[in-house]
Amino acid sequence: MPQPGDAFQPQPSAEDSFLDLLVETLDGLDEPVRGQFLRQFFRTIAQIDFTDAQSNDYWERILLRRRELAENLGKRVSLKTALVDVLASTNFLRVPILMEYDEFKKLQVNAATDPLTGLYNRRLFDEYCDKELNRAKRYGHQLAIVILDLHKLKEVNDRHGHLQGDQVLQLAATTLQKTMRASDFAFRIGGDEFALLLPQTDPEQAITLCRRIRSQYEIDIQPLKMDIGVTLDFGVAVHPDDGDTKSALMNLADQRLYQLKNSGRAAPQLVPPQTQGPREIPAAPSTQREAPATSEPVRPPLVTPTMKTEAPPAPTPFQAQAEPRRPTAPYAEARKWERVSLAGTKAYAILTDVNQKTAAVMDLSYGGVALLLDNPQDVPNQFHAVLHVPILPPVRVVLRKTNSQQVEGGRARVGCAFVS
Repeated sequence: MPQPGDAFQPQPSAEDSFLDLLVETLDGLDEPVRGQFLRQFFRTIAQIDFTDAQSNDYWERILLRRRELAENLGKRVSLKTALVDVLASTNFLRVPILMEYDEFKKLQVNAATDPLTGLYNRRLFDEYCDKELNRAKRYGHQLAIVILDLHKLKEVNDRHGHLQGDQVLQLAATTLQKTMRASDFAFRIGGDEFALLLPQTDPEQAITLCRRIRSQYEIDIQPLKMDIGVTLDFGVAVHPDDGDTKSALMNLADQRLYQLKNSGRAAPQLVPPQTQGPREIPAAPSTQREAPATSEPVRPPLVTPTMKTEAPPAPTPFQAQAEPRRPTAPYAEARKWERVSLAGTKAYAILTDVNQKTAAVMDLSYGGVALLLDNPQDVPNQFHAVLHVPILPPVRVVLRKTNSQQVEGGRARVGCAFVS
């Protein structure tokens, strides 16, 4: 209820309300983004060309002057009054113009996004990467950094024009946005380069997501009917195993990206960071491409350990052969699909034919899935299920039991094949 002494104070105008909203909004932005916005804001309202740092400095002066005036006068002072007072006292104010709210929102968006693709820009990537890396260190989480680039974008621009090249870039951004999880971030950091930040993501999950993005992109780009093998190449580095700093992780991801390019693009040729050498650019671009994605799953390459000593080292998620070799383990020839372990994740399956029973998902491949069951005899040879797996949305599948193996705790690992 208003007090008697407040009766003389007028209601704030629409302009004052807008500026109050501006103060609240800018208070939630980080200093680099706020500086870029304020630089354009001062240019719009008064045709003043400040640097980002000057813009932040004058904004703080305006807020301080507003508080001083309010204390001296004993009543509320509009931001517009303080703004005019500070700028006029420095002889900067020439043509004061108040912005519309829509124009303000447009400036806010432009300060943080790439205008062509709508993804976050390089400035925001640097800021978010530092934040997510600090968070991963604080809580002991993994953080995957992915560098992607568009293979043969220059050839598209040369042969079909830059408008077609822009469309190829926009399609890549659309594929990234619809394929990632809600917790992931996508950025355009250069002409044909993109970056992903994947919090709480291990190497296998990151590589699986990248392969899925690449396959989806090759499907999305088919309507353009180009005879150029445009696709997305990628390199992955994961904190803490691959490094503790942004520069170390970025450099390693970049090296792995070029290893994929040099390897003929059939599979990621990734090795642990201690064996990395300097980046080498291929003498001539490879013409070999993966088979285009279709409704049938693409067979992934086999991954086998690289022999460096008398006894083979334990394989890591990043080890793969540069040259095809005869498999040294008996299971390598029998195994049709590459298997991704999901142990330690919250992946699970709901068996809709068995009273909605829930089973943990132990691993996943393009050909099937392994479930952890208390009593496999309770599950029919063929059944329906809904898979809940990190990175992927829930998927309804039909599974057929193929094998069963007892594990610790009296439970069984049941291998199941996808049924078309």
